[in-house]
Amino acid sequence: MKASGEDGEAPAGGPWEECFEAAVQLALRAGQIIRKALSEEKCVSTKTSAADLVTETDHVVEALILQELQTRFPSHRFIAEEAAAAGAKCVLTPSPTWIVDPIDGTCNFVHRFPTVALEFGVIYHCTEERLYTGRRGQGAFCNGQQLRVSGETDLSKALVLTEIGPRRDPATLKLFLSNMERLLHAGAHGVRVIGSSTLALCHLAAGTADAYYQFGLHCWDLAAATVIIREAGGVVMDTSGGPLDLMSCRVVAAGTREMAVLIAQALQTINYGRDDER
Repeated sequence: MKASGEDGEAPAGGPWEECFEAAVQLALRAGQIIRKALSEEKCVSTKTSAADLVTETDHVVEALILQELQTRFPSHRFIAEEAAAAGAKCVLTPSPTWIVDPIDGTCNFVHRFPTVALEFGVIYHCTEERLYTGRRGQGAFCNGQQLRVSGETDLSKALVLTEIGPRRDPATLKLFLSNMERLLHAGAHGVRVIGSSTLALCHLAAGTADAYYQFGLHCWDLAAATVIIREAGGVVMDTSGGPLDLMSCRVVAAGTREMAVLIAQALQTINYGRDDER
């Protein structure tokens, strides 16, 4: 993208400065809407399963973000969670692309459990007013404080985070529980589920957890967090141990490559398909 400026040159902060600032401001605005909605009655519906929830606030926040960005950046492309649920295709092209998750952890939001994030190249934990940002080559920060991963390489000292994913059929649950059991048998210090993939990944970037894995998350759950973790010194890869494929609906992330490989080697694959084939 060619950044706008009065004389056609990129602004001092680099060609993506305007985009970054827009993301931060929209995250804060959307966070105000989400905080207010936490205390209100909600109209809740389901998408792919009874555990895959959506509220009117998801739609309001996503519409706000897309409308503002499409006005400011008309040549850019967009991948958004609720639009995808309504049938929009998830396609990555060479064009600048925004990947939007209006509320990550909608189940928590519905039950007023305060682990809710808005993800948009920036992740905003609005109930605790924690703004996580990551920019390639410029570090990762939470409310201006630089983030750093733990650097742990010993699985027996590792706190591992994960999420269940939207499917609840017996075969999927059996594999999910088996993967937790495999890691505990391999000596993991602990395995936790907190209800929001993006916030779990932010815990990893902050060094309060040592690894994360999941099958069944989407590109809008992962895109912003990937930048934050890598800028905090961490590793994000495919569950096979290969390079990350943003559309594959699976991930392993850790503070060190050694830890990421140990986690990947212990896992059995749960097939959720691909975001770009739906």
